[in-house]
Amino acid sequence: MTLSSRIKSSFVAGLILVAPLAVTLYILRFLVNWSLQFVTPVVRAAGLAQYTRNVEVVAQLLAVVMIVAAVVVLGFLAQQSVGRHLFGNIGRLVNVVPLVSTIYGSVRQVADSLVERKTGYESVVLVEYPREGVYMIGLVTGESPRPVEEVAGQDVYNVFLPNSPNPTAGRLVLLPEDQVHEIDMSVRRGMRLVVTTGMGDEREPQAVSPQMLEHVEN
Repeated sequence: MTLSSRIKSSFVAGLILVAPLAVTLYILRFLVNWSLQFVTPVVRAAGLAQYTRNVEVVAQLLAVVMIVAAVVVLGFLAQQSVGRHLFGNIGRLVNVVPLVSTIYGSVRQVADSLVERKTGYESVVLVEYPREGVYMIGLVTGESPRPVEEVAGQDVYNVFLPNSPNPTAGRLVLLPEDQVHEIDMSVRRGMRLVVTTGMGDEREPQAVSPQMLEHVEN
């Protein structure tokens, strides 16, 4: 190999190693800054800085512990009969407000599909979108109204196409039966694929091989 080829090969190999780390650090920084908007009000409201000798980082960590503990307690109460009754009433109250009920219901359904086997979605399908030959994960929410089926001349399904990595946003498409490709995949696994941008699959990630580097060089 010539000197320029060795430099190019070394640069590509180093880029493959450094780029994932840089992207990971950037995402972590974004998540930390995003989470501080919830942590900082807790620190100020509870006056945690005075208990940590005004060390802001320690106060923020203490606030995170308090938030996690509060979520655990709420989760425990939600599993009890009294908690189910209480939170059920809150959920019914939220569903009364038109716009809030739509947002709350969508987020709640996505959250349930990530952790529970039984969800409001019927099945996972593949849809050729945005063009033929490109497949997108879709979630069947039910059969379309009779007027829609009369126009299509066949059975039509309501399919929600979630965005990745934010599955609470997406688009609803009404597809004839022959354009919906059924696959053997649970809703929970399909949602995890969407949320993790495909990294939540059970397959092991493929290691970088010399052949891949040689292909990049060429």
